[in-house]
Amino acid sequence: MNTIDLSAWGTEPPLWVRLLAAEVEQSNRTQAGERIGMSRSAVSLALGNRYPSRSTAGIERRVMEALGRIDCLALSEPVNAEQCQSYRERPAPTHNPQAMRHWKACQHCPHNPNCASKESPHGPH
Repeated sequence: MNTIDLSAWGTEPPLWVRLLAAEVEQSNRTQAGERIGMSRSAVSLALGNRYPSRSTAGIERRVMEALGRIDCLALSEPVNAEQCQSYRERPAPTHNPQAMRHWKACQHCPHNPNCASKESPHGPH
């Protein structure tokens, strides 16, 4: 698997760029482009932060619609990347036992970039 160089985006590339890079790493630029409805060259330009348009909003929208869905283990349904991030980064919901179970699952979820490489000490969720 080839690692995509995202250094042109600085130290913290936007989520859509990271999602697109992960898709390219799992397949290739042509297949990733087909999945988001854009050309291979558009994918390359976007990953290199050289997309010729003044705004990348259109490609960002396409990437998030096609690649931004995550199978939430706590909810047993897909959520978008923003929902996933907000669930895992919110303060612990001590007022609601069900919400607390969800929050705890997020803290050890393989989709959580803060623990994706670590094995959960609590076993599968």
